[in-house]
Amino acid sequence: MIRAAVIQWASVLLAAVFGAFHSAEGGCSGKCCPGTDLTCTSLDWSSDRVYGTCYCDENCVRAKDCCFDYPTQCSAQPCVVSEWTHWSGCAQPCQPSYRVRRRSIEINPRNSGQACPALEERAGCMEYQNHQGQSCGHAQGPALITTAEYSNSRIMQSLYGTPQHSGFCMEFRVESLSRHCMVENKPHTRWMQYLREGFVVCVLCQPPAISNHSRTCQGDGYYAERDDILHWQAVGSPHCRGTWRKVQKLQHCSCPPVHSFIFI
Repeated sequence: MIRAAVIQWASVLLAAVFGAFHSAEGGCSGKCCPGTDLTCTSLDWSSDRVYGTCYCDENCVRAKDCCFDYPTQCSAQPCVVSEWTHWSGCAQPCQPSYRVRRRSIEINPRNSGQACPALEERAGCMEYQNHQGQSCGHAQGPALITTAEYSNSRIMQSLYGTPQHSGFCMEFRVESLSRHCMVENKPHTRWMQYLREGFVVCVLCQPPAISNHSRTCQGDGYYAERDDILHWQAVGSPHCRGTWRKVQKLQHCSCPPVHSFIFI
């Protein structure tokens, strides 16, 4: 019993001595290291209450050998990014292409903080004027579609500032689609997962996709009969394509927020 008391007294004395030593040199203050760094050490109390060599690198959290003050001295700093820039114009005019928006890193992550998210996004688009401002015309072919959210960024006026045709909507029942539509999971292509066989979808035909001559959009089936099979292709993933049957043209365009697309 006397021996146990002596050992306990010695432990208290060591704690007091090493505690004073810690205030001068120990702990992780000014010693936080990225990744795994076996030289990033200190002589102090560890997080499991053992005095001796402890670590101040990021890996110590997983190895469970951090110095006791690692959580306060080396607290995690998540990545901080800026707001998205505005969408760019289409990379190539007069053909299905893509637009880009970017954001930048304002604060880099530290001490196992959350990593930075993607700094660039791309989305399908199409512009109907070339770089000289001349109309591209409207080619024949399958309907080119993207998410209806794209219509929010469209300019609904002509070059002279006059309001353009308000457009119309078509309903189709999806008959078939390629497997590529099901596996798209990038931020700008997830909308393709709303294309499913048997689903009725609503597609908007708006300027500038409307041809000035025919007042229709490419591949919209305006002059097709009900139940005619037509072809479509998703802009943003050229391998996502399929067929659908015409259901009807809507006199009053009110597509639901889900399963809604737009001709481009």
